[in-house]
Amino acid sequence: MRVPLSWLREYVDLPATETGRDVQAKLVSAGLEVETVEHLGADLKGPLVVGKVLTIEELTEFKKPIRFCTVDVGQANGTGEPQEIVCGARNFVVGDKVVVVLPGATLPGGFSISARKTYGKTSHGMICSSGELGMGDDGTHGIIVLPPEAEVGKDAIELLELVDEVLDIAVTANRGDCLSIRGVARETAIAYGLPLSDPALLDVPGPNAFGYPVRISDPLGCDRFTARTVTGLSPEARSPIWLQRRLQKVGMRPISLAVDVTNYVMMELGQPLHAYDRNLVQGTIGVRRAEPGEKLTTLDGVVRTLDAEDLVIVDDRGPIGLAGVMGGANTEIADHDDVENASADIVIEAAHFNAVSIARTARRHKLSSEASRRFERGVDPQAAAAAAQRTVDLLVLLAGGTAEAGVTEITAPSAPHTISVPADHPDKVAGVTYGRETVVRRLQEIGCDAMGNTAAWNASLRGGGRATGGKDELIVTVPSWRPDLVEANDLAEEVIRLEGYENLPSTLPKPPSGRGLTHRQRLHRRVGRALAGAGYVEAPNYPFISEQVFDQLGLAADDPARRVVKLTNPLNDEEPALRTSLLPGLLAALRRNDGRGSHDLALFETGLVFLPREERRVAVTLPVDRRPTDEEIATLNAALPEQPRHAAVVLAGAREQAGWWGGGRPGDWADAVQAARVVARETGAELVVRGGQYGPWHPGRCAELAIVADGAERVVGHAGELHPRVLKSLGLPARTCAMEIDLDALERVGDGTPQAPRISAFPVATQDVALVVDKFVPHSDVEAALRDGAGELLEAIRLFDVYENAEQLGEGRKSLAYALRFRASDRTLTVDEASAARDAAVALAGERTGAVLRG
Repeated sequence: MRVPLSWLREYVDLPATETGRDVQAKLVSAGLEVETVEHLGADLKGPLVVGKVLTIEELTEFKKPIRFCTVDVGQANGTGEPQEIVCGARNFVVGDKVVVVLPGATLPGGFSISARKTYGKTSHGMICSSGELGMGDDGTHGIIVLPPEAEVGKDAIELLELVDEVLDIAVTANRGDCLSIRGVARETAIAYGLPLSDPALLDVPGPNAFGYPVRISDPLGCDRFTARTVTGLSPEARSPIWLQRRLQKVGMRPISLAVDVTNYVMMELGQPLHAYDRNLVQGTIGVRRAEPGEKLTTLDGVVRTLDAEDLVIVDDRGPIGLAGVMGGANTEIADHDDVENASADIVIEAAHFNAVSIARTARRHKLSSEASRRFERGVDPQAAAAAAQRTVDLLVLLAGGTAEAGVTEITAPSAPHTISVPADHPDKVAGVTYGRETVVRRLQEIGCDAMGNTAAWNASLRGGGRATGGKDELIVTVPSWRPDLVEANDLAEEVIRLEGYENLPSTLPKPPSGRGLTHRQRLHRRVGRALAGAGYVEAPNYPFISEQVFDQLGLAADDPARRVVKLTNPLNDEEPALRTSLLPGLLAALRRNDGRGSHDLALFETGLVFLPREERRVAVTLPVDRRPTDEEIATLNAALPEQPRHAAVVLAGAREQAGWWGGGRPGDWADAVQAARVVARETGAELVVRGGQYGPWHPGRCAELAIVADGAERVVGHAGELHPRVLKSLGLPARTCAMEIDLDALERVGDGTPQAPRISAFPVATQDVALVVDKFVPHSDVEAALRDGAGELLEAIRLFDVYENAEQLGEGRKSLAYALRFRASDRTLTVDEASAARDAAVALAGERTGAVLRG
């Protein structure tokens, strides 16, 4: 919301010395976020005057049309002689009043004006457009043409109000009242302790039977509708300069007098209005829900297919406006250049619509307007009649129209909203003793009517004490312009912010002893630290995905990962689903970083994935007046999707950098598998790694990650190099690798008890063994057989060589060489003991996998 300081001063008598920065500081202290203060005309220096075009000579020898003009600027040039100026614009004629900047002046942006020769003529100044003066868009895209009554030689800086300060306020969703000069003026008056000249305090005639006929079919969607009629508007009437300038300063473009007046009143009072050409409206104006499939061409020229939930304004033909969002083209007020079709008789609409309904309609049609922004955040329903009257008054004043005596006002029965709150409730919330008088005063300043239990209060005072135990209750009636005040805490917040957040004491919380991180939280931190220690960088991602990514990852049509939970109200229509895998987000992060020049990447994330349950349930609404029971919480959780925590890594480029120390190496599938082992080691789970094939991974370079739970193996993840088709589809670097594993499953089977390493004083006995097996036999099966056969004396086993040679080993055979380390905790092993353990291991490997000793 842009608020010109000059407009604000009309309703709050600020000291003349107060600047925009001063007002900004006051409003920020009161809780409004004033982002910037724009100084209009700060670098503007005259002479800038009103001139009258005397002659125009067309210079035709150039590629583009050029005009050599003489302009009467009065005595502003010191001679009284006509000023000779070269100009390329063509939207003015002889006799028009224009804005002339003379040599020696400076325009916005530091552009100095001097006499200069151009197009074979000497131009002594410029005829100005609104853009050159920093005024904003006036819709003409040409020279400013002033009203005929503008005085020649008059200072145009003052006439056009070019010097001003504009506060740009970021209005939060709960403060719709501050989307108006009236609302900001109220906050300013409170901040300065000054009276407010409320522009909505107007004498408004009561409704009668002579007003324009209106029928409301949906009182829940529209609980108030005021209609007024003005006739006999002059077709030549234009918006005066002051009105146009105020609209430009708040960021709106002048269009025509009737439209400008409704926009002006909306910005002034916060009540959106709409003006209909009475000659284009057929019959009674109505408000109803749209019929499915109905169409409406809105003022932006778009034909919109309406939804059954859309609230529309209709006449006897059908929809003529999208209620609270945008009017229809079939009753549009003609702009100021279309004199032949100028609207002489208009009907003014000032209504109050349901905030949720307007918000949904605006979002459904992707059509956000100044009106919808205000209705979404809450509009003062009591301001409709005053806004309509203000519009009528301005049209009569500026266009010579006549206000018809008929007044239509349809209202649904409603009662003021009241809140019962203990007088000391703000004290308890803030931890500061404000006192009853301060609380009542602050609530009255924002427009509340606060009445207390007088009998209880007086009895307390007579007793020499203070009303306690809830006896001193305030019954607070909330003003119509603050629909965001719905409970006691809202009132407490108002008192606290007006007393100053900066005055709240800083008190550190005192946590109860004996509490800390849970076992689950400690595990997640350990896993994160372990992956970071292994060279991975954490890259958290949003949990939203597009279902298209499953095709890009090459998942089968019946893959369980394709079953997703979809959001009813997604932040992005292109990503409406919750993720079932961490890989899409991580791979997108890797692609972005690679595209920005970082080619050696290793990223990780631990986070939740969301898996729909087989049985769909409706979530219960938990109570707010007490702690929910364990059963209620369990029922709610049962309706939510399963949310296991996964850990995932992605890597591309060099894993080890080359340098003077030696050659580097690229990351490969083994690094992804090792990342899984790092995660499993932190959980204390034993991980089974074997060859596999799944979705996005390369069939020959994919490891299947499994655990043993309840006596049965369960696959909990995959690791390896991604398939080239996936890399091409997602735009990823060549040989990108990835790993994803179910962290919760590892936690359930793991032993989280820290294990100290065993240290033996006895020497180790090392035995190497090379076994020949078929190529299709996984190394993990051979290693498991060796481990089981070696028994308790085996301390460690390591695969250190894989050899394939058809001539020496035979077709389809390979050699696996292992280093076996044996150690006893109570003695030094003999050669015979170590050899016996080795032979037992080899025997069991031969029995299970068909392995034979090489050579």
